[in-house]
Amino acid sequence: METNKVKQIHSFGQSIWLDFIDRTIISSGNLKKLINEDGISGVTSNPSIFEKAITGSTDYDNEIHMLAEGDRSNEDIFFGLAITDIKNATDLFRGVYDAAEGADGFVSLEVSPFLALKTEETAKQALKLWKEIDRGNVMIKIPATQPGLAAIRSSTVAGININITLLFGLPRYEEVVEAYLSGLEDRLAKDKAIDHISSVASFFLSRIDVMVDPMLDEKDLSDLKGKIAIASAKKAYEIFKRAFSGPRWEKLAAKGAKVQRLLWASTSSKDPSFKDTKYIEALIGPDTVNTIPLETIAAFRDHGIAANTLEDDLDKATEILSRLKKGGVDLNMVTQKLEDEGIEKFNKAFEKLLQAIEKQKSKA
Repeated sequence: METNKVKQIHSFGQSIWLDFIDRTIISSGNLKKLINEDGISGVTSNPSIFEKAITGSTDYDNEIHMLAEGDRSNEDIFFGLAITDIKNATDLFRGVYDAAEGADGFVSLEVSPFLALKTEETAKQALKLWKEIDRGNVMIKIPATQPGLAAIRSSTVAGININITLLFGLPRYEEVVEAYLSGLEDRLAKDKAIDHISSVASFFLSRIDVMVDPMLDEKDLSDLKGKIAIASAKKAYEIFKRAFSGPRWEKLAAKGAKVQRLLWASTSSKDPSFKDTKYIEALIGPDTVNTIPLETIAAFRDHGIAANTLEDDLDKATEILSRLKKGGVDLNMVTQKLEDEGIEKFNKAFEKLLQAIEKQKSKA
């Protein structure tokens, strides 16, 4: 019998998480099947995923009515619904978490996207969600905005597992790593344990190419189409390897600290001329996660190629980004724009979600 291609990825030290959640996939046994057959070892959610789940089915209607009986806001009702799903999913992944000794098997829930530029409110909500879910294998998602950095650090000090989201640029990634390491050091300075804390830094990929590729024709760089995101990811992995080695890291590792794994997000191909498994195949390597939607998991299961590719052609990645800069494309400006658009996109999805809850509340 042929080895499952998705499962093969795990032999190269990379975890595959599902970029999707709804009640049906949990209750039908399909999520459990993905765990058993494909080796899926985690789940990520975001406002867009929950908006589709809640507006696209009647699965949440009864609980919306029940939660609406108090004086809860629509946002409180949403988090009530989401927490139910996240708890049920974390319970399914508990065996994975235990087998990995707390290094895998996580389910992620994001703070309100309305707080993306608010440090204190983000940290406060992260702690509230962490306590309400009360599972060791949950991760709270905090965006990698400038105000989010301080919230990432303080939340790490509080002992919370953090999934850093909406990360696009290499300079910001350096700051995210610093926030995590400083948070661990701050916590140690308080004589508190750090060996149970896990974190991932979610680097968004395909959207980079979607924005940069149209610029390349104008700059006579059309041969670089579809290459910028993967080159950025490979350079991010260089940063990761440097940050999680050497004396500073060794002090933390001696106290049981876990590396903050790089997570590849936005990995479905948006350009139909690209192979649908492009962003999976190019970035398989140790201490990483790839979070993938259902259709891309199915595509990889069918025709994906699993191999240790992450550190291939690193010199080419450096050259590609150098040519981009010389050609007059400011990647830092592009990634800031992507961050701004990402916040706006999640805000719109969240607003639509809250409106759907309001509409459902008013039904008899």
